[in-house]
Amino acid sequence: KTLIMCSVPYDERPYRPCVGIFLINDVKQVFGGRRIDSPAEAWQMPQGGIDPGETAIDACMREMGEEIGTTSAEFLCEHNEWLHYDIPSPLADRLWQGKYKGQKQKWMALRFTGSDSDINIDTPIPEFCEWRWLAPSELVNLAVPFKRDVYVNVLDAFKTLV
Repeated sequence: KTLIMCSVPYDERPYRPCVGIFLINDVKQVFGGRRIDSPAEAWQMPQGGIDPGETAIDACMREMGEEIGTTSAEFLCEHNEWLHYDIPSPLADRLWQGKYKGQKQKWMALRFTGSDSDINIDTPIPEFCEWRWLAPSELVNLAVPFKRDVYVNVLDAFKTLV
């Protein structure tokens, strides 16, 4: 027997629970990585799914380790709201077996406590092909258009930290 998967219409799909990581260094710059899977110059802050039974801060630390090879950071605060963004339909159909239309994110602000040599983006499943510390204002224009409103919100929420 062949099992045929029927895709849920885009507008009826839920958002994937996710965490976003606003990682700042001691000179108030924010970590940004250029996505390895994007033909355009698409930069973003680390982010990733929250596994069942996992807290947002646990997911934050796990994702940071998985994406940038370090957990050398101290928790500062979290955004008081879940932020949502829709992924364009053709991309959403390819990601996560077409299960979600976008992501709902709980953003965490952390202070990086390590040295730059602790950061290693050459991970088993790499997300980034390069990284750098950015002025917070640079992040919005470097992000893919569908994430920009979220980034504006995050920067506003954490503006007293930078």
